[in-house]
Amino acid sequence: MTEINGYQQSDDENHIEVVDLPTLGEEAQKVIPTGGFGYISGGSENDWTEKVNQQAFTHKQIVPRVLSGVDNPSTETSLLGIDTSMPILMTPLAAHGLAHSQGEKDTAKGAAAAGTIMSSSTYSTFSIQDIAAVGNGAPQFFQLYLSKNWDINEAWLSTAVKSGVKAIILTADATVGGYREADIINNFKFPMPMANLENISKNSQNGQGTGIKEIFASAAQKITPDDIKRIADFTKLPVFVKGIQSPEDAMLAIGGGAAGVWISNHGGRQLNGGPASFDVLPAIAKAVGGRVPVIFDSGIRRGSDVFKALASGADMVAIGRPVIYGLALGGAPAVEDVFNHLNMELKTVMQLAGTKNIAEVKEALMTSFNY
Repeated sequence: MTEINGYQQSDDENHIEVVDLPTLGEEAQKVIPTGGFGYISGGSENDWTEKVNQQAFTHKQIVPRVLSGVDNPSTETSLLGIDTSMPILMTPLAAHGLAHSQGEKDTAKGAAAAGTIMSSSTYSTFSIQDIAAVGNGAPQFFQLYLSKNWDINEAWLSTAVKSGVKAIILTADATVGGYREADIINNFKFPMPMANLENISKNSQNGQGTGIKEIFASAAQKITPDDIKRIADFTKLPVFVKGIQSPEDAMLAIGGGAAGVWISNHGGRQLNGGPASFDVLPAIAKAVGGRVPVIFDSGIRRGSDVFKALASGADMVAIGRPVIYGLALGGAPAVEDVFNHLNMELKTVMQLAGTKNIAEVKEALMTSFNY
């Protein structure tokens, strides 16, 4: 273990046996200190939306196909011309250092080894450039929490461009922090600095010793489609808008120049009482109509969840908490294991559903029945 300001970080580097993603949290809780685990695992208020994110996948059932002549289905796909081994990428999450001493650097290594895309957060433990440097050229995205100060935004974006990221993710659903009761109960404060905040100014707040509410206080409370265009014009990179939960916002994002729509309710960490992301996915995907890629996150835990999301209109899905739990248990090798296990489950479902590739998954038949 590594200790920083009294906080114990795992520094294990080993492969793990993944039985299923839902139980990874139970094992990781034994390794991650209470405050850090509460921050990673918790939702907002009473966690209702976080819980229904996973339950919503029971609202659709996959119709098995047994005479379709499929064997050895392929999960390879592409996003904005980026080839990946699977339709599963890393969602941006703050402060991976809460789980492991190598934080986002190990997450990036694990995602690269699995053949998929790493997304790093503005509020990462390590800097944009340090995360990019360990990826061995594998594709990475940078997620922007828009600051009220555009000089700061442009500094982060310039660094991201110079570091070779392939796209910018504008998170639009965190203009204030959700009311996260676990953090209050645990009196949680970030024990380590956030490198991107620290690099802006040595005299500014670097994240250490603060809670997420204080950090979000510097975030822009007003985000409009004009901000999408401004980011795209400045970086000359594709911009995904993350936090979309309605067809209306999807249309506004595309109208503002978004190159992709990212359907997410922040893993149930923002507006408690909002719908499960899976339940709003079909209507949003229908409104988008294939004009731009649709990425989906919030609640993915099984290969069948991935299948259902793709069959409901997503082009790729993103996962967060299970990867961080793997990171705590075994660093970069375990991150790779988490991605590969979920992809293995997806291949199994594809075989049983008679779909030989991701294009066929997107056309797969599903039915609805409330059990």
